[in-house]
Amino acid sequence: MHPAYDGSAIDGPAYLDIVHLADRTPGWADRLVTTWSAYGLGVFALLMVLAWWQARRAGTPTAVTALVVPVVTVLAYGVNSFLKLTVHEDRPCDQLHVSTLEACPAPGDWSFPSNHAALASAAAFALLLVSRRLGLVALAAAALMAASRVWVGVHYPHDVLVGFLVGALVALLATWPVRRRQEAIAARLRHGPLRPLVAA
Repeated sequence: MHPAYDGSAIDGPAYLDIVHLADRTPGWADRLVTTWSAYGLGVFALLMVLAWWQARRAGTPTAVTALVVPVVTVLAYGVNSFLKLTVHEDRPCDQLHVSTLEACPAPGDWSFPSNHAALASAAAFALLLVSRRLGLVALAAAALMAASRVWVGVHYPHDVLVGFLVGALVALLATWPVRRRQEAIAARLRHGPLRPLVAA
């Protein structure tokens, strides 16, 4: 069996500083962060739908890229999960035995890299290629999502940083071939039964 990796040597002290700060923070603020950490990914789904709807109404080829944003996000999750199963890093709340805002995941639910950070980052960077305005909103939300995962105690800072980078890299690489051909794809879809996907 692959031995578990102890990531505390990388930034364990920084993690502990953040967790102890969260412990001293007013309860309403901690509840806000905890709620965002648990349910905030739903915001990215809404942004995906909105970006597609706007591109479709405008009749722009970026509607094609908007359609693949969810696929890219799922792909980032797959790549990130593969890395988790390769590294086998213990959760910091389990390794350092601290009380956290969110219940510590069970052993075997590995910490590195953060799936939440990867999903949020992939969605944000893919959305940037569809709508700059919505993409920037998503990027800010992704940064908050990554930070919240450390605040609630389930990830080291390096977990969310690498997860964020994984999501960004997957998004940029996976959307590149689609963006190169989005005009041709959009033109083909406009003349077929799938026209409602790219034009109002």
